[in-house]
Amino acid sequence: MAERALAGKRIAILVEDGFEDRELTGPRDALAAAGAAVTIVGPSAGAEFRGKRGDAVVVADVAAGATGVKDFDALVIPGGYAPDKIRMRHAMVDLVREAMDASKPVAAICHGPQVLISANALRGRTLTCWPSIAIDVKNAGGLYVDKPVVEDGNLITSRRPDDVPVFSEAIIKALS
Repeated sequence: MAERALAGKRIAILVEDGFEDRELTGPRDALAAAGAAVTIVGPSAGAEFRGKRGDAVVVADVAAGATGVKDFDALVIPGGYAPDKIRMRHAMVDLVREAMDASKPVAAICHGPQVLISANALRGRTLTCWPSIAIDVKNAGGLYVDKPVVEDGNLITSRRPDDVPVFSEAIIKALS
């Protein structure tokens, strides 16, 4: 992969407490290494968020309510416990819905599709996720498959931390 393949691309990574550490830091580091400008988007700017394993702490660069889909070329939703908190934040769910409606790449891993369920954005889409939410994906009209990475139009999904390398690669490919 060319080191600056994503120069000029702007990526939003959504955050809340309890994110799966590697599912945020892995894509963040891979996208930055490919030249993208990565912005951490949380419920409030300047707030600090801790990963569920305690390996990572990140600070939100901007509040979801103070930005919009026009400010980004793609959106990433890490898993862990964070998606269950993110889906309670209207501005964050709206950002995801708007990105899906605009056909911008939206990448969700592990429990990340919970936010897409709340955004009512899975009907007729094929995706993967953490196995315990597969029934929720099905109930939301999505088709669950068990693969390391699944791409359906602008939607990119993966299952777990071990899938981060192929997940990150798929995001970079979608933006190249």
